[in-house]
Amino acid sequence: MRILITGGCGFIGSNFIHMLLQEDPTAFICNVDALTYAGNPANLAFVQENYPGRYVFAKADIADEEAMRRIFRDNGIDAVVNFAAESHVDRSIADPSPFIYTNVRGAQVLLSVAHELGIKQFVHISTDEVYGSLSLDEPDTAFTEQTPLAPNSPYSASKAAADLFCRAWHETYGFPAVITRCSNNYGPYQFPEKLLPLMYRKAVRNEPLPVYGDGKNVRDWIHVLDHCRGVYLALTKGRPGAVYNFGGGAERNNLEVVRAILRFCGKSDDLISFIRDRPGHDKRYAMNYDLAARELGFSPRYTFEAGLEATLRWYGENEAWMEGVTSGAYLTFMREWYGDRT
Repeated sequence: MRILITGGCGFIGSNFIHMLLQEDPTAFICNVDALTYAGNPANLAFVQENYPGRYVFAKADIADEEAMRRIFRDNGIDAVVNFAAESHVDRSIADPSPFIYTNVRGAQVLLSVAHELGIKQFVHISTDEVYGSLSLDEPDTAFTEQTPLAPNSPYSASKAAADLFCRAWHETYGFPAVITRCSNNYGPYQFPEKLLPLMYRKAVRNEPLPVYGDGKNVRDWIHVLDHCRGVYLALTKGRPGAVYNFGGGAERNNLEVVRAILRFCGKSDDLISFIRDRPGHDKRYAMNYDLAARELGFSPRYTFEAGLEATLRWYGENEAWMEGVTSGAYLTFMREWYGDRT
């Protein structure tokens, strides 16, 4: 299989590339990434060195139709996995424009070019956030693939729009698009604006850990490698036109997660700093992944406790990587955003 992977220098994409090249000796990967702030080629240094002939990189914008058409043809692509996205909710609130451009226009270009060239396998990576929010008072409820889309942030609205384009391409053209929606990912190579690496980085430096509102917002956590295995199952076994939810079966509220990080670091809860809540902050996400279990054979392998410990140890062992990805622009944004919310 000759696979085009978009956004492969990002967190989930780079983990997927590592996993795929190790586990599928027949796979050839062309990684397309625009190398915006969260795309880090260092995530794939091992791949560059150890898989000659099976991996190539192309710096390109997925919304550039001519560039994408050329890359498809030059590399003989027969399958696509679209990880490329602007993904940080806070950034989408500050400026929605890049999210519309990459997440919506980029997805449409990929679908158009893939359909034009007769691609037979296309997996679009989405998020549980397109479903909106569950009630904290109904802990037994969970999102299913039939849950209506009700996005509450510019980020999730852009992802929902891309999902609907995938559905339209399947219904209108018979295009074999498969959509996957996952819960909160964590693991190696995650950009430090996300909760786990952000809180770890602050804890080891004895800096205040900013927690939105009362910290009771609940998320289901899935280790990135469990998510990657789910994506591979969707690629190889997925039913054209289907949507598959992936979850970790590990609901925790944000305060529980932050306290677990502080315990790992040997720090006091006194470092927690409650800040004004994010606008439109969803209360709870939970994923029912029965369909993926039934049709694809998916089940998460990591418990949250084991996965969290392994992830935090990885961050501790890779301080140079962490420092390398925290650019001045990133630090300025984080300082201004969180500073404005105190």
